Amino acid sequence: MHDRIDTPKPLVGESPTELKGLSRDLRIDVCRGIALWCIFLDHVPNNIGSWLTLRNYGFSDTAEVFVFISGVTCALAYGRARRCEGWSAVISRSLRRSWDIYAAFLLLTLACAIMVYLAGRDHLADESNTRILLEHPGATLAHAAILQYRPVNTDVLPIFVVYHLLFAPLLWLLLRAPNVTLGASLLLYALVHVFDWTVPAWPNNVWFFNPLAWQLLIVLGAWWVIEGKRFWPWVTSRTALVLAVLYLVFSLIVALSFSIKPLEALVPQTLAKLPYPLDKSNLDPLRLLHFFALAILAVWLVPRDWRGLATPVMRGAIRCGENSLSIYCLGVLLALASHIALVDISDGLAMQITLSLAGTLVMIAAATLLHLIRIKPTAAAEIALMAAIRENGHETRRMPRSPKSPSATSCMSASGT
Repeated sequence: MHDRIDTPKPLVGESPTELKGLSRDLRIDVCRGIALWCIFLDHVPNNIGSWLTLRNYGFSDTAEVFVFISGVTCALAYGRARRCEGWSAVISRSLRRSWDIYAAFLLLTLACAIMVYLAGRDHLADESNTRILLEHPGATLAHAAILQYRPVNTDVLPIFVVYHLLFAPLLWLLLRAPNVTLGASLLLYALVHVFDWTVPAWPNNVWFFNPLAWQLLIVLGAWWVIEGKRFWPWVTSRTALVLAVLYLVFSLIVALSFSIKPLEALVPQTLAKLPYPLDKSNLDPLRLLHFFALAILAVWLVPRDWRGLATPVMRGAIRCGENSLSIYCLGVLLALASHIALVDISDGLAMQITLSLAGTLVMIAAATLLHLIRIKPTAAAEIALMAAIRENGHETRRMPRSPKSPSATSCMSASGT
């Protein structure tokens, strides 16, 4: 039995403003696009461009931003699908998106192996974790097919395969008991750190992004869409801002103390002994707190109607954010190609800057092209229809349309992440 589209039953904790948003919040795509640029810059070894990213200035980096934003966009997209077409649409779309990411991961794995093979560098095969794939392709591809093997820099894709696969039941729970669901997610996160739980991987039994820990950011992002409005006054309070700034300054000093010796005196010895960077695989609590602080600061500094969103740079980020899967895969290949260029041609400062800038521009150009390809068929079909009507000499007649209410617009604009 399918849910009715026109009169969906209201659910406990459902936020009409977020799930039925009148317009797309461009800040979401901007954050995701900038995160993709930073991930590319961080993936190029010994790259001066990585000093433009968050990695060197605090406990967390853009991976936390990217995963959290994915939770937000999943809740928005699948929430609209549920409201407009019912739970069957949520299940079908989440399964389809999971398959898309799965196929992209396998193709990216093969592409990385081919690039390393053509480069003919033994050390590159070791650094990219593709040697085993080149030497034992059958067994390695079998493990890749069940998400147990991943080349370097592709680790995040398998966890998104799992998260999209399970997002329909997660959304069902969040809409009925959001705080209980978030509490269960926090409990699982805590148990991971207490008992060191992980998911089996191959061949070294280490899943770099432990899905049992990183699920918290996905759940938190989706929970914020559904239940976060109640906590908005606290997040936007001056107390939260002051605490966030103090923690960001503290983490900045600790992070820079590992590369700037005079700052070591400002860091307590107990903190100086912390392994740095902090455990990323299991999403160290200090990394999580650092992300929260960044999020609070971003809310204060970047309002929804910020004029900077209309600048060319931000438009480029929006296009990349709208095509996150394709651009992420492209960024991984560009990072690998940049690594090869730094080894084979030059590893000088000028080359690092050139590759960083060129890679970012290629990502923007590719995202813009994908955007144009996506909107072109609709415009072409409209023109062809009007031409056919004129050619036949008939009066222009349009099919009856329902009024374009904000909710109808949001139903039509619902898309995957």
